[in-house]
Amino acid sequence: MKDRDYKFMKLALDLAEERKGLTHPNPTVGAVIEKNGEILGIGSHKKAGCPHAEREAIKDALKRGKDISGSTMYITLEPCCHYGRTPPCTDAIIDNRIKRVVVATLDPNPLVAGKGVNILKEKGIEVKVGVLEKEAKKLNEDFFVYIKEKRPFINLKSAETLDGKIATRTGHSKWITGNEARKYAHILRKYSSAVMIGVNTAIKDNPELTVRYVKTEKQPLRVLIDKYLLTPLNYKIFNNKAKTVVFTSEKANREKLRELEKKENVEVIILHLEKNKFKLEDILQELYKREVIHILVEGGRGLFTEFFRKGLYDKLSLFIAPKILGEDGLDIVGRLGINNVYEAPSFVIDEIKKLGEDIFLELYPKNKRSKNHG
Repeated sequence: MKDRDYKFMKLALDLAEERKGLTHPNPTVGAVIEKNGEILGIGSHKKAGCPHAEREAIKDALKRGKDISGSTMYITLEPCCHYGRTPPCTDAIIDNRIKRVVVATLDPNPLVAGKGVNILKEKGIEVKVGVLEKEAKKLNEDFFVYIKEKRPFINLKSAETLDGKIATRTGHSKWITGNEARKYAHILRKYSSAVMIGVNTAIKDNPELTVRYVKTEKQPLRVLIDKYLLTPLNYKIFNNKAKTVVFTSEKANREKLRELEKKENVEVIILHLEKNKFKLEDILQELYKREVIHILVEGGRGLFTEFFRKGLYDKLSLFIAPKILGEDGLDIVGRLGINNVYEAPSFVIDEIKKLGEDIFLELYPKNKRSKNHG
């Protein structure tokens, strides 16, 4: 039974992963219905407002003319038991007389959080929780942070050289890494709700911040932090390829402010400056209120440094090119005021990939990895 549970849960996780980044602010979820070793139906949550994975799997099985009474359903996240954008999935499971439910991990949402499992048990349905739990939690790591900590999940992404430089002394940075690394960076954008940069990166690189190297059904929100509105209005970040949120201040250029506010795809948020700086917490709360659950921070150095100073990050995604720029190159992070090695932020390398000539590292803060990944 154990091997069979792993086999079908792995399939459910694969179904969920296909929709990763496309279901925000909802989690990505997959479901499989099986009886006597035969797959009767499969499903995944397509996007917010659409039926959940459990109902999609039931619909798929019934469309095939299968009898799902007495079957086992494998679900990557605990079934919901409340009315939201869609009706409770526990009702659908009970109504269709499914005999056994295998759940990878419980839902952190207080509206569910064990209640869905208990409802099924009360109806005499056998429930097993924890099959491939670690994998399921990582798949929805952003959703878990969003629900538990009431802020977006923060992934700091950078392309750098072997000696930790992101640009030459003149600011030249295109291209540190090769094509395969850049394509993978676009996959990270696809997985995100929003992509964030600071004003220096916007002016220097004129990035579009859209997903282009891989197929996607949506574009992430573009987030620009520009307290004086120095970014030229004809730059790509303001085009109509995606929506943009600009965080600026009462010191912003008034003429540019009026022009930006006329653009349908641009939202301007004016925040108060403290000692000539924004509070990152204020920015994150504004994005949290807009149901942004996953932010990919793409730079630059000043923004990275501020996130490190505040300890506000959940993951690092680093692309490392086999190049050396030397001490006059621009470092990935600025001054942190660290005097002893034991004070330095410490990370666990969770994944290493070779992408062409480059290396990709996925790292988690040591103190957060166990909490969010089980």
